Amino acid sequence: MSEKFNILANFIKDMSSETPDVQSYLFVKDNISKYKLNIDITSKAVKNKMIEVNTILKFEDKEPNEKKSYFEINYISIIKIDENVKDKKELEKIILCDLQNKIYPKIENAFLNLLNDSGFPGVKMEKKIDFNDLYNKKFN
Repeated sequence: MSEKFNILANFIKDMSSETPDVQSYLFVKDNISKYKLNIDITSKAVKNKMIEVNTILKFEDKEPNEKKSYFEINYISIIKIDENVKDKKELEKIILCDLQNKIYPKIENAFLNLLNDSGFPGVKMEKKIDFNDLYNKKFN
């Protein structure tokens, strides 16, 4: 089965690592295992079957701590959809599953480098994100 989209470009639009002070850094270093990864995917039509897809990863502590760090990456993909794709459901699956499965390893690598370069080496994304499963749970 051939892909129903073509990636024209992808790039990091924005990347952020915020640790306010040394006390926060030391606290986070001991507690980073409690941090949760959130993913948000949005899209907007550009022109001529081209779509801009924003994949945003946030890694943060959901607990009400004074001392915390915040990490975020916004990764843009510009894709061209095949002319034969007419159905909205099919388009949603391309954006939320097919594209994400293709680009996620690159985003995850960049994100882990951000964490490492921010002074938090050895952080691993324990659970791999199953975009097909997430899509099926949301839409079926």
